[in-house]
Amino acid sequence: MTTAFVAASKTMADWAADVGLTKHVYRVGVAEDVAAAIEALNADTVLGASDWLLLASAPTALAEEDLLARLAAKETRLDPLYYPRLRGDTAMIKVKPANVANHLLVQAALANKELKLPKVKEKDFGAYLLRNVG
Repeated sequence: MTTAFVAASKTMADWAADVGLTKHVYRVGVAEDVAAAIEALNADTVLGASDWLLLASAPTALAEEDLLARLAAKETRLDPLYYPRLRGDTAMIKVKPANVANHLLVQAALANKELKLPKVKEKDFGAYLLRNVG
């Protein structure tokens, strides 16, 4: 079975913040071996970044295009024709921190926990993206 993963890069986050997107951009993909996929991202300096880190991963039966199509229904998929730095890569997703915070708040309400607006951490973005896939 394949595994869906979410990877983050400080270089890409800085670039996205500089061009007016947000610093919360992530690369989403599907691979048999996630560790090897992250190493390949770094070795190939995908999108000019060699500092990719794994945020979250989960087993999936979806193909990468199907996974990205599902995510595009909730979050913004970056268009490589509009941003030349993406060099044809269609797997970059822009996430609004408010959406992640709302997701965490709803999860707390469903678990009958204290309703307090949480401070969103980097790993929460990865978990949020994978949760919206399945």
